[in-house]
Amino acid sequence: MKIRKNDNIIVIAGNSKGSTGKVLKVFPKKNRVIIEGVNLRKKHTKPNQANPQGGIIEMEAPIDVSNVMIVDTKTSESTRVGSKIIIDDKTGKKKIVRVSKKTGEML
Repeated sequence: MKIRKNDNIIVIAGNSKGSTGKVLKVFPKKNRVIIEGVNLRKKHTKPNQANPQGGIIEMEAPIDVSNVMIVDTKTSESTRVGSKIIIDDKTGKKKIVRVSKKTGEML
């Protein structure tokens, strides 16, 4: 999965199409992500210590990774993600880096 926590993304399909947000949580085995302020659902809760009143709470539901794209930081447009192997000058070790397909910049 090429999307990670704290990435800025845009939704390209579904009810929340066009909305942007930050990735809060990633579920690689289920191929899903939770995005801040996107795909909101209502949940009925009983009163408890954290919420003594109880009631209806709006919370983010997971959305499939195929319905989102990463937003490029320089152009502020959606882009596909590739990977590139870079050799570190100081240590000489190989490092895999995520790269924007549109601009070629590292993410």
